[in-house]
Amino acid sequence: MDNLGDIRLFVEAASQGSLSAAGRKLGLSPAAASARLVKLEGVLHTQLFERSTRTLRLTDEGRMYLAHCQHALQTLEDARAALQAGRASVSGALRVSATSDFGRAVLRHWLDEFNELHPQVTLTLVLSDSLSHLLQDDIDLAIRFGVPADSSMVARRMADNRRALCASPDYIAAHGLPSHPDELREHHFILLASMAGVANSWRFTRGEETALFSAPIERSRQTNDGSLAREWAIEGRGVVMKSIWDIGADLQAGRLKLLLPEWRSPDVPVNALFQRTPYMAPRVRTLLDFLAQRFAEASEGLAAFLR
Repeated sequence: MDNLGDIRLFVEAASQGSLSAAGRKLGLSPAAASARLVKLEGVLHTQLFERSTRTLRLTDEGRMYLAHCQHALQTLEDARAALQAGRASVSGALRVSATSDFGRAVLRHWLDEFNELHPQVTLTLVLSDSLSHLLQDDIDLAIRFGVPADSSMVARRMADNRRALCASPDYIAAHGLPSHPDELREHHFILLASMAGVANSWRFTRGEETALFSAPIERSRQTNDGSLAREWAIEGRGVVMKSIWDIGADLQAGRLKLLLPEWRSPDVPVNALFQRTPYMAPRVRTLLDFLAQRFAEASEGLAAFLR
């Protein structure tokens, strides 16, 4: 903490790629900025930048130190903001993660609305169908279907989530509309693949009836991107299992139609995931409450459409 000013200079220099520019922003002359950086490197016994007359590039040690410094400065900012939590405005950086399809189709528009209400919040949206990046990318809030095994993440249920098979009207016209899961054997599929394997086995229920089906790999396209899977389905390239949150707008617009609507697959709720910390930054809590309201409003529209 004795070097807090020097740390702020280091973070700003890494951000701007210029020590003199960082110094000007912090009210320091080029000579003073250089001297403070040298002092910080001396305290750490580490070279943080590779410097030349034209470039300023982080060393490997500098990149590692930068990640910790950014986190520490953000924690201090969160502490200040927590003291002012009763005020109307929130500010600071927010890193949000979502699956690729839901992030592009729904969440990005909600975040636009949130940013209009809170213009002092700086948003970063990370789209990934994987959970592995949540800790290493320092995500503040993630929207996911289901709850990950990582016990360090706290889950708040946002909404119910129906998963359903769907296909384009052109595909259905060409290949027919199945009335039972057993009739899916002759169809083509679009499957999501990940490090855990290919998601091609489904369980369906209708009242007391149960049916199990595994989509044949040899009649399937595969991708690790949910958004691409939905686009392929719209283009008529096969049947896909999707969250109703991903395809709601496509169903309403007629780009996709449900298959076997009376048969249900196990539902996996939509959750907001966040780190387990002693206190929640006001900007994260405000976004969480905002998204809960948006999910509630959107759920009503989807429920009315699916009835």
